[in-house]
Amino acid sequence: MIEFYIVIFGMIAMLSLMVFEVERPEIILPSILLLFVMTGIITPQEATRGFSNEGMLTIGLLFIIAGSIQNSRIVDHAFQKLLDRTSSRKHLLAKLLFPISFLSAFLNNTPIVIAFTPLVKKWCENHGYPPSKFLIPLSYATILGGTITIIGTSTNLVVHGLLLDSDLQGFTFFELSKIGLPITLIGLCYLIFFSSSLLPSRQSIPVTLESLREFTGEIFIQDDFPFIHKTVEQASLRSLRGLFLVSIIRDDEIISPVSNATVLKGNDRLIFTGDITTITELQSHKGLKLQSNGGTSFPKHHQLTEAVVSHHSSLLYKKIKHTNFRSRYNAAVIAVHRQNQRLKAKIGDIILKPGDILLLVTGTDFYKETHTNDFYIAAPLEHTMITRKQKAKGWLSILLLGAIILLVTLGVISMLKGMALVTLLLFILRIVSPLQAKNAIQWNVLMVVSCSFGIGYAMINSGVATFLANLLMDASKPFGVFAMITAIYLLTNVFTEMMTNSAASVLMFPIILEISKSTDLDPIALAVTVTIAASASFATPIGYQTNLIVYGPGGYQFKDFLKVGIPLNILTMITTVALIYYFWL
Repeated sequence: MIEFYIVIFGMIAMLSLMVFEVERPEIILPSILLLFVMTGIITPQEATRGFSNEGMLTIGLLFIIAGSIQNSRIVDHAFQKLLDRTSSRKHLLAKLLFPISFLSAFLNNTPIVIAFTPLVKKWCENHGYPPSKFLIPLSYATILGGTITIIGTSTNLVVHGLLLDSDLQGFTFFELSKIGLPITLIGLCYLIFFSSSLLPSRQSIPVTLESLREFTGEIFIQDDFPFIHKTVEQASLRSLRGLFLVSIIRDDEIISPVSNATVLKGNDRLIFTGDITTITELQSHKGLKLQSNGGTSFPKHHQLTEAVVSHHSSLLYKKIKHTNFRSRYNAAVIAVHRQNQRLKAKIGDIILKPGDILLLVTGTDFYKETHTNDFYIAAPLEHTMITRKQKAKGWLSILLLGAIILLVTLGVISMLKGMALVTLLLFILRIVSPLQAKNAIQWNVLMVVSCSFGIGYAMINSGVATFLANLLMDASKPFGVFAMITAIYLLTNVFTEMMTNSAASVLMFPIILEISKSTDLDPIALAVTVTIAASASFATPIGYQTNLIVYGPGGYQFKDFLKVGIPLNILTMITTVALIYYFWL
């Protein structure tokens, strides 16, 4: 009996820590899992079984495949052309949401939203439309599209893997489309015709010459400066009150980011950011002269990048000065925006939160690595051209993926073997390098998913799964099977709004297994219910990572997701429960 209460305590602690964002999910879940192992509720074998689950391994391979297509930028390029030919608001929504949903059925939706958020935002700035009218629909469209196929989102593959682990038949490739296609079509029509009236009109804050002038200043080093040929640290230019040395312009050379060991020379132009009202104090130093404004030449001399702090970032709840940001990312933060407002505090003292937008000055090595764990968006502010080599690699990746999807659909090869074959071919053809593969995999997602399996076993072993299943059945059974499916959907939906969608599906799986055994309901029907409900996270920005991606760039408030998301949640739930009842029960 003590095991039952330990698991209940662990579950409440896990949910509380995740809801109040005390720590990242990939830290919380392994900690709870370790508690269950140490108390003997699960064995080490059960705790690590999720790391070899077929669904989890397939997710890892799909990250690599999707990354190869994303790195080619052919999808970005195609949508850039689409946006260039669009002039009206509703025209854009119709032309954007349908192909985005289709794309999300075959590619991970997180990189799709990462790629298209800056594109849509730029189009809005050029045409005078508020991005807040478009970015939530963009996120919702990818979530809906991800329910169409088994590879549309990690949740689908996780539940598929759980079914196979339980000696049940997994999903076929297009089995979820019985539900996914209808809810996607209904959801897109709702977004196109009604979302505009429900969403706020909030203009973004474009990075312009005028805005740069507000927080950049320039100091010129004269020949009589006593620290010429000395380091930045020796000249005491690193720890200034309210100011941060972003870069040094030396003739035609740009030194950015600036390290403590950077040597100063005569005629150097020092670019500072932060509380520019204090920059005049530097004139008291011999040999330093205040220029008219750093913002005048700043844009043409620097690579500017916007990055959104991710929900799983290692930077969360830390001061920027404690993150070793410059050397870690080869970039310097010159401004932080939160909920469409620039934070006025000293850059180094700002404590980062999920969804914060960082305006960065990036070095040449910044784009050689991706930072998917720490940033949801790392996009240059200027659009770059796609090369012929990139295009060829991208199309080859798409053809390989399409061929394997056909073979999997026809039953010639299993999902895991098919994705492993595509990944192997990508390496052999040198479309993907080992470093690119490592960077493409979202390790934090795999950690959360893998640990969730062990927590699911703890729920079964301790009797918590049976207890919750009986509780749910007792509450809904008097009202019939339809009410029971609705209750399962609602409970899953509540879980997914509080934690990651994959974790919610794993935690619900042992509960639906117990319900299936007790009621003779088709376990596939209940699994589909959990799969769709876990993905249908529209009411909050924290339940699904694509919602958090658009949270900052759209200048949204929490209530904006409630206004648009709750009606979509209700529409999706009614449609899903009705179709499951029709097709499976």
